[in-house]
Parts: sequence; structure tokens; C-alpha cells
Amino acid sequence: MADIRRVTDAFSVAPQITEDDVEEIAAAGYKTIVVNRPDGESGVDQPRMGAIRAKAESLGLSFAALPFSGAPTPEIVERMSNILNEAPQPVLAYCRTGTRCITAWALTQAGQGSAGDIIDAAAAAGYDLSSLEALL
Repeated sequence: MADIRRVTDAFSVAPQITEDDVEEIAAAGYKTIVVNRPDGESGVDQPRMGAIRAKAESLGLSFAALPFSGAPTPEIVERMSNILNEAPQPVLAYCRTGTRCITAWALTQAGQGSAGDIIDAAAAAGYDLSSLEALL
């Protein structure tokens, strides 16, 4: 079962999901899955994004691949913002732990709300983004 963490009505994050989780994600009402984790990051046991994409699309979900390692670059933040603005909602983004996803989301929100509100939304989902306050 996926460990889905709601951030807003339109956006949630999760640690690594599996093909089996996609049915639960669809049943929960999500319309789009975004992957922020590169294939092969943790070896052969990591579910491949192609398999998750195929399962998602077979269930009528949209799928966007935006894999990256480390901190999101300005280009990644811009691409994430475009995905979030254009994708059917609600969106579920996943990576290894969810931290990359929530960080990219938070940076897309910079200037749209207070830094405190963004940090609080992340904290309610179980992520400490206080170190990003100056960027938000």
C-alpha cells in the first residue's frame, strides 16, 4: 500500500510506489502521477517508471516523468510548475522518500504564498522544509 501524504487538495507526495499501488492511487481519485526518481537509482529492486507509466495509463491516469537527483535546479522547478499547472488534478508525485517531490513543489509555490504556509503544508505531510525558508 502506498504511503500517500496529502499536501494540498491538488497535490500529494509518496515514497516509491509499485505497479500494484497504481490501482489504489486511481481508486483514491488521483488523475496524474509524476515521477521524480531516476530509474536504477537503487538497483534492480526499484520499480521501473515505464512499468508504472504503463499501469497508470491503462487505468486512464496521466503520467509525467521528471526524474532528477539531488536538489532541484531552476529548470526542474520550472518544468515541475508547468506539469502541476497543466496536469489533471489531483496529482501524486513520488520519488524514493517523497523529499525531492515536496521540495520541487515548495519551490514552485515560492511567491504564491507565504514561506510559513508552504513550510507548514510540507510539515503536515511529514517533511521538514524549514531550511528552504529563504528561498520561499
